[in-house]
Amino acid sequence: MRKTVQINVDPQSREDTKSVILKALKKAGLDPKTGRGHILRRSLDARQRNAYYVFQVEVWDADDPAPEAPDVPSYQMVDEARPAFIIGAGPAGYFAALELLTLGIKPILFERGKDVQSRRRDLKAIQQFSVVDPNSNYCFGEGGAGTYSDGKLYTRATKRGNVRSVLETLVAHGAGQDILIDAHPHIGSNKLPTIIEAIRATILSHGGEVHFESRVTDILVKSDKIAGVVVNDEKEYKCDNVILATGHSARDIYALLASKDILLELKPFALGVRIEHPQPLIDSIQYKRQNRGDDLPPASYRLACNVDNRGVFSFCMCPGGLVVPSATAPGEIVVNGMSLSRRDSPYANAGTVVSVDEKLVEKITGENDALAGIAFQREIEQLCFKAGDGSQAAPAQRLVDFMKGKSSKSLPSSSYIPGLFAHDVGSLLPSEITHALKHGVRQFGKRMKGYLTNEAVVIATESRTSSPVRIPRDGETLMHPQVEGLFPSGEGAGFAGGIVSAAVDGMRVAHSLAEYLKAQVQ
Repeated sequence: MRKTVQINVDPQSREDTKSVILKALKKAGLDPKTGRGHILRRSLDARQRNAYYVFQVEVWDADDPAPEAPDVPSYQMVDEARPAFIIGAGPAGYFAALELLTLGIKPILFERGKDVQSRRRDLKAIQQFSVVDPNSNYCFGEGGAGTYSDGKLYTRATKRGNVRSVLETLVAHGAGQDILIDAHPHIGSNKLPTIIEAIRATILSHGGEVHFESRVTDILVKSDKIAGVVVNDEKEYKCDNVILATGHSARDIYALLASKDILLELKPFALGVRIEHPQPLIDSIQYKRQNRGDDLPPASYRLACNVDNRGVFSFCMCPGGLVVPSATAPGEIVVNGMSLSRRDSPYANAGTVVSVDEKLVEKITGENDALAGIAFQREIEQLCFKAGDGSQAAPAQRLVDFMKGKSSKSLPSSSYIPGLFAHDVGSLLPSEITHALKHGVRQFGKRMKGYLTNEAVVIATESRTSSPVRIPRDGETLMHPQVEGLFPSGEGAGFAGGIVSAAVDGMRVAHSLAEYLKAQVQ
């Protein structure tokens, strides 16, 4: 009889799969010589001084049937198949394309940015020369915002679709097997590019198309139906369907839809700062010892509280990570976090943000239309830029100084390559945001003794946590209620938050589009 058992394993043995399974067989009372097993899940429990890993292992006797092998997607050749048009080659767009291949539909993708390797040069230009390419940056380009901003795969969206299928697809395209068992799987921005290239190769080898440096500048609508798209202001493609998967920073797409009176909605989002600590400090707080050692990963944290009925929380925590410039247009400062697969940077950083609802947006901007949240973000991003010297250097303040509202006389070292300049960060944010951040950080400091320190630096501004706009869709068809053939998807549509949830949403939308095409034929 098949059983699932839980065992605790010391950190030194976490990679010894054979000993883990042997221990699980013994706990289940099965003969280690004839029993079999495989690991379902692995998580770190560091609540006590002696941290350990918790494994969930499925075990069975040799006489029992082995577990069924995972379903392997059967991608069809679609050279001559009916096309589906996808705008955006991020996780929603690429996983929609892969799913369309299984359904016998030809995906044709348009990506405003460059392929994942060519994109590296533009990231270097931002980091070293403060040159922002509005079509190729940390947000735009093959793979989307997640490619070069960490590759964390944790999601709470398990009820929205088959998360396991997303992870297995990533493994099939080159990701390590560990992402199938880790509670908080992570690939790393150094490994993601080759995986994304492999996904593109699958799409192309089965007859799909991927067009880079192809910004969709118009979406044609006739009689409330999709009629085509225009690329780079010149080439028109006639079509009757579009999966819109442009990500949370494609502000021109929102403006385009608004100009056509296509229904959009103002959506709650979050905004704040990124706080960077020395990684050894976070390790000592979380592991309750001075030296982490080689057996434990760089420590992370997750913090949240309410201040005056407004959420304050850590976001996209990057242990052993880097702070990176994520502006998508000249004249703005936006920061984000990332880490490589080894997570071996001496710094830890996390977005520390405040929930922003429609009432606060209207209070600050005086507007309550669907694009008011973008105006809210842009005003702060541009204010941070104007406070500096015209480069991508970011305004920063030591954490205790931020709490006191005084500029720092000096700043600690940082992973942020364009550089930091001392400034009263709180003065650059709306007073409601600054107030909530200060009260939230004070609570965080009580929970993590040592968190509230001047060794930490506050960097502004973390403003692209999610889309401030929702592109509505029918709950059953996943189609826009006003425009037939328009399928909003992923983070940019307001229906996902992260790589995996965006991928899951792209797969769902692909099936809905297939049903739509099928109904047209009947």
